[in-house]
Amino acid sequence: MSEVGGTYDFVAQSPMGEQTGTFTVVPSDDGTSFTGQLSGGMGTMDVQDGTISGDTLTWQMKMGMPMPMTLDCQATVDGDAVTGTIKAGIMGSMPFTAQRQS
Repeated sequence: MSEVGGTYDFVAQSPMGEQTGTFTVVPSDDGTSFTGQLSGGMGTMDVQDGTISGDTLTWQMKMGMPMPMTLDCQATVDGDAVTGTIKAGIMGSMPFTAQRQS
């Protein structure tokens, strides 16, 4: 199992164009869950129900703008790189990548 905790530079391809920000992952002591947040041009969203299964992260975030909705997120951590998807209700799925900051 790789270490998934850290701060990552985040890029998502959204219907409103490329969204960039910072994604933080703070694993629990037993390594099965995590907290953190995604901060960027659309504000800051806290990780909710974050789980870690091997190299796979799953979590939800509550978005307020441009409309309130719950985002369902899943990602795979491979070394310092993260790839995943954000499901945003009627806006569909948005792919994202993130790179651990050195």
